[in-house]
Amino acid sequence: MKRILITGTAGFIGFHLAKLLLAEGFRVHGYDGMTDYYDVTLKQRRHQMLLQNSNFSITEGMLEDEAKFDELADAFQPEVIIHLAAQAGVRYSLENPRAYLESNLVGTFNVMEAARKQKVDHLLMASTSSVYGANTEMPVDELEKVDTPLTFYAATKKANEAMAHSYAHLWELPTTMFRFFTVYGPWGRPDMALFKFTKGIIEGTPIDIFNHGNMYRDFTYVEDLARGIYSLLDAAPQRPESPDQIESGDSLSPVAPYRVVNIGNSTKVRLLDYIEAIEEELGCKAIRNYMEMQTGDVQATWADVTLLKRLTGYQPETDIREGVKQFVAWYRAYYEV
Repeated sequence: MKRILITGTAGFIGFHLAKLLLAEGFRVHGYDGMTDYYDVTLKQRRHQMLLQNSNFSITEGMLEDEAKFDELADAFQPEVIIHLAAQAGVRYSLENPRAYLESNLVGTFNVMEAARKQKVDHLLMASTSSVYGANTEMPVDELEKVDTPLTFYAATKKANEAMAHSYAHLWELPTTMFRFFTVYGPWGRPDMALFKFTKGIIEGTPIDIFNHGNMYRDFTYVEDLARGIYSLLDAAPQRPESPDQIESGDSLSPVAPYRVVNIGNSTKVRLLDYIEAIEEELGCKAIRNYMEMQTGDVQATWADVTLLKRLTGYQPETDIREGVKQFVAWYRAYYEV
């Protein structure tokens, strides 16, 4: 039974990924700081559900605690590490950038060091579509330059990609960075748009709509994202013998067993259409508070997932109306409304 260490299992994405891997028969150990960035009760409930499976175990600790993370890695001896834990939230990075420095840079370094010491078969680490920053060519593919991040959050993720490439090169550490797009679905974070919109519409309070709704996102259902990460487990990159071996469109490094992969729905959806889907599912209209574009936001994201499909045969495809339906059903049940 393959042993997989996942950081951030009490988080939105980590919870869904751990649930999928357990269902597929893996032994999973989670590591999570249980920070109070949002409702800790929600995180505790996720872990309680995972702990119902005897193949799941957890350690609570901060990524910055190198000794604690090393001790866990030595005890569990993972064959694969999937690093999801991070200080999340694009907008919060405007208020508290130091939290991103400590978690996303120092914490990620500790994870990479543990992966090096354990000689794992594959290190998979979360990046974000936010690294594409001010790029305007759509859909975005992995070979585009990411030199114009618009938030400190995006800058830390770009730094993670550079750090990971150096470790892959120096230590022959097979590494995949996956850039995910706007993720949504059941058990989502309270600071995310779908959660805020649903809560506001149900309670009859105004919802803030930035750039007057003239924004487009590649909304990716969380279970599709988890399936995409799972599909990459056996696609560990190998250092090519020569650059000529790299196929056109492949982000494989010419000097390291390292690759970047987009995971998105590959569908551009207008924000106002997304809100209308929520309104239809709830059976009532939102009180709309139209606002200007917020600092650090981008007008559009849209993923080219050709590489993911070529490597794994998998491509996310859940329609937003189905995804919104699943979230609303979860929200009503969880909050009893």
